[in-house]
Amino acid sequence: CMDLLGERHERFVLDIATFLTEQAASPALERLDGVLTQIITLIEEQIALLGPAIMPDMHDSHCAKASKSHHFLFQETPWHRWFYSLITELLTEAIQRGELVSLDVPYTADAILTTFHPMVYRFQRMERGFSMERILQGIRRIYIEGITSPSGTTLTPKTYDVTTPKARDSVPLES
Repeated sequence: CMDLLGERHERFVLDIATFLTEQAASPALERLDGVLTQIITLIEEQIALLGPAIMPDMHDSHCAKASKSHHFLFQETPWHRWFYSLITELLTEAIQRGELVSLDVPYTADAILTTFHPMVYRFQRMERGFSMERILQGIRRIYIEGITSPSGTTLTPKTYDVTTPKARDSVPLES
């Protein structure tokens, strides 16, 4: 499983580098939004493989044969450290450019990455019935729109259908 993940992750890093190069003149928050969108898309594609590597108690997965010695903490991976560095750089730039209010960048980066942890993501998708779009919209609302500087750049809000099969869990996300 780790080999399959590794190949896709290498392509992903190149895709992010290309995106950031192409969007270098864009506001930092727009680039952060693009990065977050690509991260959640990757997690959605890879959740079946990520789960068993990170959640050793999963038994209904493609990599169930992996021994516990092959499990790892997501926060200890080079992948997580790369995400953290990328997000902190974009948040810092957004503050410096006046796009965001002053905030605790390391904490905010950790909070963002926590929402992308495969266990949390899988729980929201499988147990709560949230769509990928709903999760992304919530992340945007909290970590981009919710901390945007009043004088800073405003992103055009993206609207998604946030209905889920579990209507009791549906919460309208309208402003």
